[in-house]
Amino acid sequence: MEAKEAFREMKAGKFRPVYVLFGKDRYRMTQFIDTLSNMMFAPEEKEMGIVKFDTAETAVEEAVLEAETPSFFGGRKLVLIRDNTVMAAGGKENAKVEHAPERVLAYLEAPMEDTVLVFAVQSDKLDERRKLVKALKDRKSLIAFQEMDMAELRQWLIKRAAEQGRVLDADGAELLITRIGMNTGGLSQELDKLCLHVGKGGKIGANEVSGLTVASLEEDVFALVDATLELQIRRALDLYKQLLTKREEPIKIAALIARQLRIMLQIKELEQHHYSPQQMAGQLGLHPYAVKLAAEKAKKFSPAVLGKLLSALADLDYGMKTGAIDKHLGLELYFLSLGVDGTRRDVSV
Repeated sequence: MEAKEAFREMKAGKFRPVYVLFGKDRYRMTQFIDTLSNMMFAPEEKEMGIVKFDTAETAVEEAVLEAETPSFFGGRKLVLIRDNTVMAAGGKENAKVEHAPERVLAYLEAPMEDTVLVFAVQSDKLDERRKLVKALKDRKSLIAFQEMDMAELRQWLIKRAAEQGRVLDADGAELLITRIGMNTGGLSQELDKLCLHVGKGGKIGANEVSGLTVASLEEDVFALVDATLELQIRRALDLYKQLLTKREEPIKIAALIARQLRIMLQIKELEQHHYSPQQMAGQLGLHPYAVKLAAEKAKKFSPAVLGKLLSALADLDYGMKTGAIDKHLGLELYFLSLGVDGTRRDVSV
């Protein structure tokens, strides 16, 4: 089941007896639980109406027993179970508490009318071989919260701003993602600050995002790699000095530049084997959007040019770490050498 479908049901006053939440996006999982609890209880009812368990410390059957027990004060009950053993892929190997999942299966046959059981599974995937997971899947109780792609994140941010009475345009959303990253928790926090700044009915574009957020290290390094590959020596030196004023270590900067070059080389290799962007992301362990950005840059350069730049960085890294080269001066000389030795772009692939 999709989260959107669950929200529609809840708005209509229909609550399923069991929800199983899982996936990489833990922030949206938490938001789902917050929305559910807000719909089930008035603020003053939450303390008595919500009961929490953790399968790392407590057997799941105790949570089921709580679900079966009518609320002392009457009314609804929300039983939250933080789980990393009962349904998580690979969970049994790490289990320190013995569980009886058959008790959950029995509960599914006759759930309490006023009780909602929520499993917040701390895993990217569920173990679909387990009988309990299969039964819950058949009942459409599983809700996946996987990472969103760039387009989905952009729309999610625009909608979140609209819910606060603000207008976020596509350029502002894209720059915010570039600066903050794909983490929905960090994005929501920064967006809320921007909404507060512009006020009710305010508009948030690239200018507002640029002026009120700090460029990430990855963004700065990506710009530095751009300048390096384009042989914009003065710009590369300026960006390098800006990173030094932020107290970033030259060895770390060199390593991050090398990482970007290495990713671009790997993408060139995978493209020759006709890998799709999604397949490349899986192979490299990167988000598809990061692969997309790197692939766009890699198109301009041959593997030979990228390899030459990477090899020079490897020599520099060795020299800096052994003390043969001053680390601050070494990277500056690296950028200057690009203009001296005639390193050039080669569009041929």
